[in-house]
Amino acid sequence: MTSSISIIGAGNMGTAIAGLALAAGSEVQVVARDVTAAEAVDPAVDAAELGKPLTGDVVVLALPYPALDDVVATYGDQLAGRTVVDITNPLDFSTFDALVVPADSSAAAELAAAVPGASVVKAFNTNFAATLATGTVGDVPTTVLAAGDDADAKAALAAALDGSAVRVVDAGSLRRARELEALGFLQLTLAAGEKTAWTTGFALL
Repeated sequence: MTSSISIIGAGNMGTAIAGLALAAGSEVQVVARDVTAAEAVDPAVDAAELGKPLTGDVVVLALPYPALDDVVATYGDQLAGRTVVDITNPLDFSTFDALVVPADSSAAAELAAAVPGASVVKAFNTNFAATLATGTVGDVPTTVLAAGDDADAKAALAAALDGSAVRVVDAGSLRRARELEALGFLQLTLAAGEKTAWTTGFALL
Protein backbone atom coordinates (compact mmCIF):
# COMPACT_ATOMS: atom_id res chain seq x y z
CA MET A 1 0.00 0.00 0.00
CA THR A 2 1.38 3.38 -1.04
CA SER A 3 1.88 5.86 1.79
CA SER A 4 0.71 9.45 1.41
CA ILE A 5 2.31 12.40 3.14
CA SER A 6 1.49 16.10 3.27
CA ILE A 7 4.34 18.44 4.17
CA ILE A 8 3.41 21.92 5.30
CA GLY A 9 6.42 24.08 4.56
CA ALA A 10 8.71 24.32 1.54
CA GLY A 11 11.94 25.39 3.22
CA ASN A 12 15.12 23.35 3.51
CA MET A 13 13.62 20.82 5.93
CA GLY A 14 10.35 20.45 4.03
CA THR A 15 12.24 19.99 0.78
CA ALA A 16 14.57 17.37 2.28
CA ILE A 17 11.69 15.41 3.83
CA ALA A 18 9.76 15.55 0.56
CA GLY A 19 12.78 14.11 -1.23
CA LEU A 20 12.99 11.23 1.21
CA ALA A 21 9.30 10.43 0.88
CA LEU A 22 9.48 10.54 -2.91
CA ALA A 23 12.51 8.23 -2.84
CA ALA A 24 10.45 5.85 -0.70
CA GLY A 25 7.68 5.82 -3.30
CA SER A 26 5.19 7.75 -1.19
CA GLU A 27 2.65 10.15 -2.62
CA VAL A 28 3.76 13.64 -1.59
CA GLN A 29 1.89 16.90 -1.21
CA VAL A 30 3.79 20.08 -0.32
CA VAL A 31 1.77 22.97 1.08
CA ALA A 32 3.23 26.47 1.35
CA ARG A 33 2.16 30.11 1.60
CA ASP A 34 3.77 30.60 -1.81
CA VAL A 35 2.68 27.83 -4.16
CA THR A 36 5.66 28.63 -6.40
CA ALA A 37 7.94 27.54 -3.55
CA ALA A 38 5.98 24.31 -3.20
CA GLU A 39 6.21 23.66 -6.93
CA ALA A 40 9.97 24.20 -6.81
CA VAL A 41 10.50 21.38 -4.31
CA ASP A 42 10.19 18.65 -6.92
CA PRO A 43 8.11 18.24 -10.10
CA ALA A 44 6.70 15.00 -8.65
CA VAL A 45 5.01 16.66 -5.69
CA ASP A 46 1.42 17.85 -5.49
CA ALA A 47 1.97 21.55 -4.79
CA ALA A 48 -0.74 23.46 -2.93
CA GLU A 49 -1.24 26.81 -1.29
CA LEU A 50 -1.67 27.03 2.47
CA GLY A 51 -5.32 26.49 3.27
CA LYS A 52 -5.94 23.90 0.55
CA PRO A 53 -7.19 20.49 1.72
CA LEU A 54 -4.56 18.05 2.96
CA THR A 55 -4.26 14.75 1.10
CA GLY A 56 -1.74 12.83 3.21
CA ASP A 57 -2.43 10.35 5.97
CA VAL A 58 0.82 11.63 7.51
CA VAL A 59 1.15 15.40 7.92
CA VAL A 60 4.59 16.87 8.58
CA LEU A 61 4.71 20.38 10.03
CA ALA A 62 8.02 21.52 8.52
CA LEU A 63 7.74 24.96 10.05
CA PRO A 64 9.31 27.02 12.84
CA TYR A 65 7.75 26.66 16.27
CA PRO A 66 5.97 30.08 16.25
CA ALA A 67 4.03 29.02 13.13
CA LEU A 68 2.30 26.06 14.81
CA ASP A 69 -0.58 28.14 16.16
CA ASP A 70 -1.44 29.39 12.66
CA VAL A 71 -1.35 25.86 11.26
CA VAL A 72 -3.66 24.59 14.00
CA ALA A 73 -6.03 27.47 13.33
CA THR A 74 -6.02 26.70 9.60
CA TYR A 75 -6.03 22.91 9.66
CA GLY A 76 -7.17 21.87 13.15
CA ASP A 77 -10.23 19.93 11.99
CA GLN A 78 -8.34 18.28 9.13
CA LEU A 79 -5.58 17.05 11.44
CA ALA A 80 -7.98 14.87 13.42
CA GLY A 81 -7.46 11.20 12.66
CA ARG A 82 -4.08 11.76 11.02
CA THR A 83 -0.48 11.25 12.03
CA VAL A 84 0.91 14.73 12.66
CA VAL A 85 4.68 15.08 12.80
CA ASP A 86 6.15 18.02 14.71
CA ILE A 87 9.72 18.83 13.67
CA THR A 88 10.10 22.07 15.61
CA ASN A 89 12.73 23.09 18.11
CA PRO A 90 11.07 25.64 20.45
CA LEU A 91 14.16 27.80 20.87
CA ASP A 92 14.46 31.40 21.93
CA PHE A 93 16.19 32.41 18.70
CA SER A 94 16.91 35.91 20.02
CA THR A 95 19.36 34.49 22.56
CA PHE A 96 19.96 30.87 21.46
CA ASP A 97 20.10 30.25 25.20
CA ALA A 98 16.81 28.63 26.21
CA LEU A 99 13.83 26.57 25.20
CA VAL A 100 10.55 28.49 25.40
CA VAL A 101 8.38 25.63 26.66
CA PRO A 102 8.08 24.53 30.31
CA ALA A 103 10.75 22.11 31.51
CA ASP A 104 8.14 19.38 32.03
CA SER A 105 6.58 19.83 28.59
CA SER A 106 7.50 20.13 24.90
CA ALA A 107 6.34 21.72 21.69
CA ALA A 108 4.97 18.33 20.67
CA ALA A 109 2.96 18.02 23.89
CA GLU A 110 1.51 21.48 23.32
CA LEU A 111 0.57 20.49 19.78
CA ALA A 112 -1.06 17.25 20.98
CA ALA A 113 -3.17 19.24 23.43
CA ALA A 114 -4.21 21.66 20.67
CA VAL A 115 -5.25 18.89 18.24
CA PRO A 116 -6.51 16.08 20.51
CA GLY A 117 -7.92 14.10 17.59
CA ALA A 118 -4.51 13.75 15.95
CA SER A 119 -1.71 11.29 16.70
CA VAL A 120 1.29 13.55 17.26
CA VAL A 121 4.82 12.30 16.63
CA LYS A 122 8.00 14.24 17.35
CA ALA A 123 10.60 13.60 14.65
CA PHE A 124 13.26 15.24 12.46
CA ASN A 125 14.07 17.94 15.03
CA THR A 126 17.45 16.33 15.77
CA ASN A 127 18.34 16.29 12.07
CA PHE A 128 19.70 19.04 9.88
CA ALA A 129 18.34 19.32 6.34
CA ALA A 130 21.73 18.46 4.85
CA THR A 131 21.92 15.09 6.61
CA LEU A 132 18.38 14.27 5.50
CA ALA A 133 19.21 15.20 1.91
CA THR A 134 22.38 13.10 1.82
CA GLY A 135 21.04 10.31 4.02
CA THR A 136 24.29 10.20 5.97
CA VAL A 137 25.93 11.71 9.03
CA GLY A 138 29.62 11.25 8.44
CA ASP A 139 29.86 7.69 7.17
CA VAL A 140 26.74 6.28 8.85
CA PRO A 141 23.09 6.43 7.77
CA THR A 142 21.03 9.33 9.05
CA THR A 143 18.71 8.30 11.89
CA VAL A 144 15.33 9.96 12.42
CA LEU A 145 14.30 9.61 16.07
CA ALA A 146 10.51 9.45 16.51
CA ALA A 147 8.63 9.85 19.79
CA GLY A 148 4.89 9.41 20.21
CA ASP A 149 2.19 7.62 22.16
CA ASP A 150 0.60 5.95 19.11
CA ALA A 151 2.65 3.03 17.79
CA ASP A 152 0.63 2.97 14.57
CA ALA A 153 1.40 6.64 13.96
CA LYS A 154 5.13 6.05 14.34
CA ALA A 155 4.82 3.05 12.04
CA ALA A 156 2.99 5.22 9.47
CA LEU A 157 5.87 7.70 9.45
CA ALA A 158 8.40 4.89 9.11
CA ALA A 159 6.38 3.40 6.24
CA ALA A 160 6.28 6.76 4.42
CA LEU A 161 10.11 6.82 4.49
CA ASP A 162 10.74 3.11 3.99
CA GLY A 163 13.04 2.74 1.00
CA SER A 164 14.69 6.13 1.44
CA ALA A 165 18.24 6.66 2.67
CA VAL A 166 17.30 7.27 6.32
CA ARG A 167 16.18 4.94 9.08
CA VAL A 168 13.46 5.72 11.60
CA VAL A 169 14.06 4.64 15.20
CA ASP A 170 11.32 4.57 17.83
CA ALA A 171 12.46 6.85 20.67
CA GLY A 172 9.56 6.03 22.98
CA SER A 173 6.46 7.86 24.16
CA LEU A 174 5.59 11.48 23.49
CA ARG A 175 7.14 12.34 26.86
CA ARG A 176 10.51 11.73 25.21
CA ALA A 177 9.85 14.71 22.95
CA ARG A 178 11.28 17.00 25.61
CA GLU A 179 14.58 15.09 25.52
CA LEU A 180 14.58 15.20 21.71
CA GLU A 181 13.98 18.94 21.85
CA ALA A 182 16.83 19.34 24.32
CA LEU A 183 19.06 17.36 21.97
CA GLY A 184 17.95 19.48 19.03
CA PHE A 185 18.65 22.60 21.09
CA LEU A 186 22.18 21.42 21.85
CA GLN A 187 22.85 20.55 18.22
CA LEU A 188 21.61 23.95 17.02
CA THR A 189 23.70 25.87 19.54
CA LEU A 190 26.81 23.90 18.61
CA ALA A 191 26.29 24.67 14.94
CA ALA A 192 25.45 28.32 15.58
CA GLY A 193 28.62 28.60 17.66
CA GLU A 194 30.62 27.03 14.81
CA LYS A 195 31.60 24.07 17.00
CA THR A 196 30.16 21.77 14.34
CA ALA A 197 28.88 22.20 10.80
CA TRP A 198 25.29 22.53 9.61
CA THR A 199 26.06 19.64 7.26
CA THR A 200 26.68 17.16 10.07
CA GLY A 201 25.04 16.28 13.39
CA PHE A 202 24.55 13.55 15.96
CA ALA A 203 24.60 9.98 14.70
CA LEU A 204 23.20 6.75 16.17
CA LEU A 205 25.61 3.87 15.64
